[in-house]
Amino acid sequence: MKFGVVVFPGSNCDTDCFHVIKDVIEQEVEYIWHQENKDLSNFDCIILPGGFSYGDYLRAGAIARFSNVMSKIEEFAYNGGYVIGICNGFQILTESHLLPGALIKNKNLKFICSDQYVKVVNNQTPWTNLYSKDEIINLPIAHGEGNYYIEEIQLQQLIDNNQIILQYCDKNGNISEKTNPNGSILNIAGICNKDFNVFGLMPHPERSSESILGCDDGRRIFNSIVKYYLSR
Repeated sequence: MKFGVVVFPGSNCDTDCFHVIKDVIEQEVEYIWHQENKDLSNFDCIILPGGFSYGDYLRAGAIARFSNVMSKIEEFAYNGGYVIGICNGFQILTESHLLPGALIKNKNLKFICSDQYVKVVNNQTPWTNLYSKDEIINLPIAHGEGNYYIEEIQLQQLIDNNQIILQYCDKNGNISEKTNPNGSILNIAGICNKDFNVFGLMPHPERSSESILGCDDGRRIFNSIVKYYLSR
C-alpha cells in the first residue's frame, strides 16, 4: 500500500507521519509538495498532517484549501481514494468541504496541548476496524481551533449515518462537558464522510504510535486502513 504525505508551508507533523508509515507500519510512502498538481492515482492513501499551513492566517486551513495539490486530492477522494486529515489536516478537509462542519476556536480561546481520552464510537470503518466498539484510547491533542461545529440538520445526518467516529471522554468513557477539551459539539473528536473514505480527527495518532513514546494507541488507525485496503 502506498501513502502520500502532503507538505504545506507550516506543516510540522509531516515527518512524524512519514516516519510512522515507513518505519513503524512499514508501508511505502512519499512526500507530496503543496504546489504539485500531479496525478495521484498511484497513491492509495493521502495524509494531510498537522501543523499551521500557510501560518493559519485568515482561519486554520482556509488558505491551504486553495493550494494546487488540493484540487487533485478532492478528485482523488471523490473517486474513492482514502484521505485522512489530522488536526490541521482535519481543518483543511472541512474548509475544502470534503468533510462537513467547521473547526472554530477552542471554547477557552487558548491553545491546548495534552493527552486526551477518546472513545471509538464506530469501529466499522476502514480507519478503526482494529479497535473495539466503545474502546477508550489515549491520544495527544495540540490545537487552538479544534472546537468542532456543525448545523443541527447536518449533525443529525452524521448521527444517522454513523459518521461520528471518535468522541472526547474520560478514562471511564464518560462523555460530558467536563471531558470536552475544546467545546466541540457532542464531544466530537473525529468524523468520516458518508462513504467513509475520508476521515478527519483532531487528536494526533502519529504521536502515539510507538510504545517508546508512552502509548501506541494511535498506531491501529494506520494499521486499520492497511488491513482494510489489503482485504478488499
